[in-house]
Amino acid sequence: MPGPILHVSAVGSCPHGGQLSIAAGEPRVLLNGMPAATMADTYLVAGCPFQVPIGTGTKPQPCVRVQFTAPATRVLLNGKPAMLSTSPGLCQSAEQIPQGAAILSSLQTRVVAT
Repeated sequence: MPGPILHVSAVGSCPHGGQLSIAAGEPRVLLNGMPAATMADTYLVAGCPFQVPIGTGTKPQPCVRVQFTAPATRVLLNGKPAMLSTSPGLCQSAEQIPQGAAILSSLQTRVVAT
């Protein structure tokens, strides 16, 4: 599915309000002056307040990373598939428990890939 390529300054969040940040990026490919994101990069979440009920209390279970799937199939950046804004992303806790879909809100729209 075609879509704009992500870059390291793309703004996103988890379903609970934690902020997404993209670590690394492909430094040789710039989009709006920012390195492009690839499937090999790390997608971290900070500030997620999510908690699960346990007995009479709660246990912190924040989203800490996003696992994106379905990168670009025809565009490689230094041998790694480019990550698209239309790629589904699943937020995960430190225990790799799925906690909902990542939400991307501010993206570049000039470079589109399939």
